[in-house]
Amino acid sequence: MLQHRFINSALKNPSKVAFVDRTTDKDITFNQALLGSLILSRRFRKLETDRIGIMLPTSAGAALAVIGSVMGGLTPVMINYSTGAEKNYVYAQQQCDFKTVITTRPLLEKTGCPELPGMVFIEDIMANLGKLEKVLGLIKSKAPVALLKRLTGSHDLSKPAVILFTSGSEKDPKVVQLTQGNLLSNIDAFCDMMDVHSMDRLLAVLPYFHVFGLTISLWTPMCLGMTSITYANPLEFKTVASIIKETEPELLIGTPLFLEGYARQSSAGDFKSVVLTVSGADKCPESLRTLYRDKHQLEIFEGYGTTETSPVISVNPRQANRPGSIGIPIPNTVVKIESFETGAECPAGEVGKILVKGDGVMEGYLNDVEESSLRLKSGWYDTGDLGYLDADGYLWHKGRLKRFVKIGGEMISLVMVEEALNEITPESVECCAVEIPDAKRGSRIVAITSAKIEQSEIQKKLSKELPNIALPKSYIVVSNFPRMGSGKTDFRTLTEEVRRQLKDS
Repeated sequence: MLQHRFINSALKNPSKVAFVDRTTDKDITFNQALLGSLILSRRFRKLETDRIGIMLPTSAGAALAVIGSVMGGLTPVMINYSTGAEKNYVYAQQQCDFKTVITTRPLLEKTGCPELPGMVFIEDIMANLGKLEKVLGLIKSKAPVALLKRLTGSHDLSKPAVILFTSGSEKDPKVVQLTQGNLLSNIDAFCDMMDVHSMDRLLAVLPYFHVFGLTISLWTPMCLGMTSITYANPLEFKTVASIIKETEPELLIGTPLFLEGYARQSSAGDFKSVVLTVSGADKCPESLRTLYRDKHQLEIFEGYGTTETSPVISVNPRQANRPGSIGIPIPNTVVKIESFETGAECPAGEVGKILVKGDGVMEGYLNDVEESSLRLKSGWYDTGDLGYLDADGYLWHKGRLKRFVKIGGEMISLVMVEEALNEITPESVECCAVEIPDAKRGSRIVAITSAKIEQSEIQKKLSKELPNIALPKSYIVVSNFPRMGSGKTDFRTLTEEVRRQLKDS
């Protein structure tokens, strides 16, 4: 069990620093983390009996709240505070049937979220701890390990370990319930494949409401006894770059947006401690690989996963990196490519739907039998992504099926349009393509750039790379692309902005 792995880590190295919390500038040992988790578990059980909401920025306190809830036999429901905290708060309560949400006042102030019914502030909990609570927590922490494990949560691997929400970048978020077995299998497979066991310090800045952050940045170091270096805002690139230099993590994990920001705000030699850099959640551009090679002599190992798969599906092995691919399936995970026209399995090199089977795959969406039956068939999870397996078993991502648009009877990839745009626009300009309804053709493509460009010149160059039917029919400037908490582009919000601009023009 996750909490039992954490207990093992705490008892093995009680004086070792578990968290270097750069949000509060406090170091917390494993012994202190164990004691804090036990105290919180008792408090949380008084508030809820099944599920409890967690809406906290990445920090030692947030990690202990998650661990404490699991120790108390509760399922933490992780709430996205980066893209509409109030809306996501209400949505989570409606979907998951719980009352209490652990949060903090500074986060509400930062996000503009009002104080809502059911909110309990973690700073109030910590400030009002009584002597008896502390003594009981201390006594419990000193109990024999077998007894301590019996007293801290379920021993059933099928027990829910967390509830997370999909990004909602294209439609309403789906509710994903992952079990203890899902997360443990993913942690073990990823760590074995990438030899994470040999490392001792991990930079943990990804939000815990994102599966990448929860599994790899929170539970992995706690299960392995690593030091987790936490900071609440991954978008503060300069600050995070300084943290990397000062705290010397060996493992650097992030999205392409975050990794690029850290590298550009750093100087040569600042990342000398880093042994392994893993990128996920979005496509890693070649320019980012070049930046890390030239500036820090580091290779980026790209991986792939989804919320529904706990998350890692595949990653490039450290001894056999194949840049541009998203790696090979991790142990206990099988990938097959299925034709989206015939349903037959595709041969090597042929693009089709990416399907996944393995111990990390969820059992289904919470309270959504219809969507679960559409995405899960005979144990195979349909990722909704397109890709192919090469002759050596490496997986190559070719975009989202939903990011294809039918124009004049032909299927056009918006990702293909974006890649062509990125090739011919300045590196500093971000590009995106979205679908807009069209009365004549059903749909048309609109190109969005983060800065003004010479449209006629760009269109002329694009015409040499793309068929006429795939050429954007108009261009719109959006200086700051809306982002999900993971750093991914929020296509849903971006499309709404494009439609608003077109309507107003």
